[in-house]
Amino acid sequence: MEKNILLISDGGGFMIDALANNLKKTAGFNVVQIRPTIDEIKTGLESADIFLLYAGNFVHEAVDVLVYLKDICAENKKILCTIGYDKELEVIGKTIPDSAVTRKFLRPFDMRKLADELEKVTSLSDGMIPEQSKHILLVDDDGAFLKMMQTWLSPHYHVTIVNSGMQAITFIATNTPDLILLDYDMPITPGPQVLEMIRSEPASADIPVIFLTGKNDRESVTNVMRLKPQGYLLKSMKKQDILDSVNHFFVTREWKSMQ
Repeated sequence: MEKNILLISDGGGFMIDALANNLKKTAGFNVVQIRPTIDEIKTGLESADIFLLYAGNFVHEAVDVLVYLKDICAENKKILCTIGYDKELEVIGKTIPDSAVTRKFLRPFDMRKLADELEKVTSLSDGMIPEQSKHILLVDDDGAFLKMMQTWLSPHYHVTIVNSGMQAITFIATNTPDLILLDYDMPITPGPQVLEMIRSEPASADIPVIFLTGKNDRESVTNVMRLKPQGYLLKSMKKQDILDSVNHFFVTREWKSMQ
């Protein structure tokens, strides 16, 4: 199936045109070139499989565009890759964190290698990850919600459920899940405290944690962002949106582990 790339740059030029042609001819991508404006990015949102940001001087002045690009890629589970010199990528990184970028390409780059790596990215996004090998720990004091989430996730992942923060800590003392989905508001040991405990132990500090909670007020979100979770999902989200978010996390993580 043909994959669509939205190539965002501040105009044409030999390198931009050569890159677009190479991606079309050697890798079979459908490439649409647009300028770095919110309006033009909006036009390609639905059809784009990959947003490829080709950095230029505009990144110093286009913070609003970078913020928009970061947000819509996260909300719509789109792949975001960047190309640029060190300084340009550094500027982008002040607005778009590394965790939101699937792949960075440092200029100068090899066009054939770039095309090959983008093909790998799209292969991963098509689900070519051995999902059943991934182990998710679900932590929530709501038994009914635990069972529902277990039903949703079990066809795709190996799932373990526990109903308290301390049970989670006990479990990870002898097990290392690939991802923890953690409730925020639990008795005795609430989610933020559980995450602090996980991060404080060298053996568990690197386990990815995504909050899955009903708390959506700014104070609660801000309270845990300092602990650097890998995401913050709401229980009110639709089933497919939650599954897409979990799948997107593993796709991105799998790709980065290949680098």
